[in-house]
Amino acid sequence: MGAPSVLFVHAHPDDESLWTGGTIARVVEAGSVTSVLTCTWASGTPRHTELASALRILGVEGPIALGYADGGFPESAPQSAALCECRFDDAVRQIVEQIRMLRPDIVVTYDAYGIYGHPDHIQTHRLALAAVEAAACGPLYPDAGPAWQTRSVYLSTVPTRVMHRIRHQVNTGPPPDGAVAPGTPDAAIDLELDVSAWVEQKWSAIGAHRSEMDRSPALAELAELDLTRRNALLGTEWYLRRDLVDGGVDLV
Repeated sequence: MGAPSVLFVHAHPDDESLWTGGTIARVVEAGSVTSVLTCTWASGTPRHTELASALRILGVEGPIALGYADGGFPESAPQSAALCECRFDDAVRQIVEQIRMLRPDIVVTYDAYGIYGHPDHIQTHRLALAAVEAAACGPLYPDAGPAWQTRSVYLSTVPTRVMHRIRHQVNTGPPPDGAVAPGTPDAAIDLELDVSAWVEQKWSAIGAHRSEMDRSPALAELAELDLTRRNALLGTEWYLRRDLVDGGVDLV
């Protein structure tokens, strides 16, 4: 078998680069047919344009956009519902159509907490997993194409120890009172992926999201880190692995 085909499912433009940019660049270089689906920001909006630029840097053809509104930015899709307020079944169906058309061996999305608790990330996790299951069930959405069984799902996450380091080096602010600090225990991590060889490509893709770089204090602080510390933060990506068929398939 050649390199597996991979579909990345993300909530917002820049998430694909920040959390999985090294993985995308690495699997593209390995020969994987690679696609990126983004749930928010409609085609033609500034951040959608930036997303297309970032994906070109990572080696992926144009973005697939569901076109829902980012929960914090109604201008992201003025004619559409916010992602967390959409009809769940409608959004699942849209992702099912893409899965059945693209036929990925692997789907990559966020862990159940959306890495750090963003509501759009959590919603995207739920939609992606529901769509993976539905895409394999022929009687569901029969006009969305022939059923397709994805072999493995990888959930992007960050170890607790690394999340503490990120919060120390980049001012993301403390968790709300009473909230559990985000992060996955080291023992639960299934894949620690070295993407240091692709870190410059990843950082260039992050930088293509100019409006987010200008808006986000955390990204501004990341940009101000010295090269050694920034590369140390960006040079590894972590995943939980869920095999849906016997043996599953390795991401790399």
